[in-house]
Amino acid sequence: MTRKDFEPGPLADVDREIGDGEATLIFRRNLAHAPEKVWRALTQPKEQIEWMPFVADRDIATVGPFTLRTTDRERAEESAAEVLTAEPARLLRYSWGDDVLTWELEPEGDGTRLTLRHLTKTPEYIARFAGGWHLCIDVLDRFLDGRPVGPIVGGAAIDYGWQDLHDAYANILGLAADKEPRS
Repeated sequence: MTRKDFEPGPLADVDREIGDGEATLIFRRNLAHAPEKVWRALTQPKEQIEWMPFVADRDIATVGPFTLRTTDRERAEESAAEVLTAEPARLLRYSWGDDVLTWELEPEGDGTRLTLRHLTKTPEYIARFAGGWHLCIDVLDRFLDGRPVGPIVGGAAIDYGWQDLHDAYANILGLAADKEPRS
């Protein structure tokens, strides 16, 4: 796949919450797929590998520890994680290092309103995360449509519009748009 074969979709609805030494990116997007189908893509390793920047060592539809392996071939790393909340087709919350990812799924017509809350202790990375999650959710949408393109992660994300997405989200979120590439 090349950039000419992949054009990022419209910007998501984003907000941020700032706390003491931490921040939460709130990333909202509508998907034309039922919550049950989105849930499987979030929790099943064989589906995660198609769109996420990491893959779990087990089905994460139940509470408990697991290991995440990044799918970036340049810097594949493993880290401990733990499912904190799992309410099928509605709510998935897990830790990933110092970060906590909360995926909320709400029925929206025949589809799903996906809300991702990415809590981080590195608030300066909020726009970076927004650009990266944007690409991941675009890839997820194509995968669920039956048009898989494979994950776009690491340095390859730059070739697929990550920097433009980063800068646009930095502007929306009222953050300085640094130019250091990171997906």
